[in-house]
Amino acid sequence: MEPNESTTEGVPVKAEPVGADIDAPAQVPSSPRKGMFGITGTGDVSGFGGLVRRHPEVVGTPKPYGGYFDEVTDALEEAYPGFADAIEKVVVDRGELTLHIKPERILEVAQIMRDDESLRFELCSSVSGVDYLNSDARRLHVTYHLTSMTFRRRVRLEAAVPAGGSLPSVTSVYPTADWQERETYDMFGVIFTGHPNLTRVLMPDDWEGFPQRKDYPLGGVPVEYKGAEIPPPDQRRVYQ
Repeated sequence: MEPNESTTEGVPVKAEPVGADIDAPAQVPSSPRKGMFGITGTGDVSGFGGLVRRHPEVVGTPKPYGGYFDEVTDALEEAYPGFADAIEKVVVDRGELTLHIKPERILEVAQIMRDDESLRFELCSSVSGVDYLNSDARRLHVTYHLTSMTFRRRVRLEAAVPAGGSLPSVTSVYPTADWQERETYDMFGVIFTGHPNLTRVLMPDDWEGFPQRKDYPLGGVPVEYKGAEIPPPDQRRVYQ
């Protein structure tokens, strides 16, 4: 049986292909939270379809947190007089502890997390960004993954700033954050005040925009190799 044929009582018959023609304009969903999979017949290759994504609100977790999480938060509260003002909320989810910190206090908290004898989080293993476009006025979140090699514990600090916002660099406490903060600046545009050399690390110095923000175009951006251009998702080839 040839492609695009079906049978009616055992007799092969020609069948029209299901889906949009190659040159048909793609249809972009009206809402970025509707339609992730199952799309047919529109030429949409961005992955949107019939699914509606939920956006659960992240709320603080009440005590007791369980495990060593109570010991960590109690030790920080005892060592840091500004705990109640600096900590926006404590979230325990999927076996992980996250302390949401006011951005202007992140350096103070990092200093105590490293130096206090009851905490001893000596290593900052990662600094990264997240863009919560259209779901948080402070859309750019910066996360810091800390490890205590003394006590074999892990904790995450998280601070949120609006687009164009800034927060203190933690490189004076954790030198490992140097290039990680540069990458977060390069990809998300978060300013780390006090950083020794806050320049782009992945993109060219004169690049416009921040590629990992969710409103950054997924295509149609000229590249530097032989004048090539990557088309946007709704203009790429559609397979039947």
